[in-house]
Amino acid sequence: MDAQLIAFTGVAAGMVAMPGADFTVVVRNALVSRRAGLACALGIAGGLLIHTALAVAGVAAVLTAVPALFRTLQLLGGAYVLYLGLRTLRPSVRPGEPGPAAAPYGAGTGDTGRRARPLRQGFVTNALNPKAPVTFLSLLPQFVPAGSPAMPRTLLLALIVVALALVWFPAVALLVDRLGRWLRGPRAARAVAGLTGGALTVLGLVLVLEPLRS
Repeated sequence: MDAQLIAFTGVAAGMVAMPGADFTVVVRNALVSRRAGLACALGIAGGLLIHTALAVAGVAAVLTAVPALFRTLQLLGGAYVLYLGLRTLRPSVRPGEPGPAAAPYGAGTGDTGRRARPLRQGFVTNALNPKAPVTFLSLLPQFVPAGSPAMPRTLLLALIVVALALVWFPAVALLVDRLGRWLRGPRAARAVAGLTGGALTVLGLVLVLEPLRS
């Protein structure tokens, strides 16, 4: 493995592991069940796959060339994260309501929809982040050796990012699930709901306000 590939793997690992909306959404779903957390993690990896594919194709350049489109996607992504945050906060401000960890995963009516929800949440949270393809578009070329074919190398770098996400986010989900017996108690569940909901709400507000101020 060449030095540039090792360096890129380290940089990409830091980007993937950086706490943010993806991390918080995985924690939120992992508190429901291991399956929900893993499904959400797979959804995030799917979103990253879309972003890296766009970066490899160069489509992400459109986002930098058309500021209005970039801001629109920022608003949509921020609004979705804000929605998830407020929804997660609701049980902590209404103690009578069951928290996200209270209801069994897939229980009740609409089991298929319930099973698909964590996967969808992970995918949409990541896919609606317009900064990701721009970041990849600016980052990937830095690790393509001069004179080598750009497309195969960029594809390899993109696959490394997705592979790292497939390791990191399921690991987070499994760790949270392992700690679940302490985190799923009524008081702990409300506290965790307040923390994760608050983090998602703040992230959503930042994402919504940023394009409005620019």
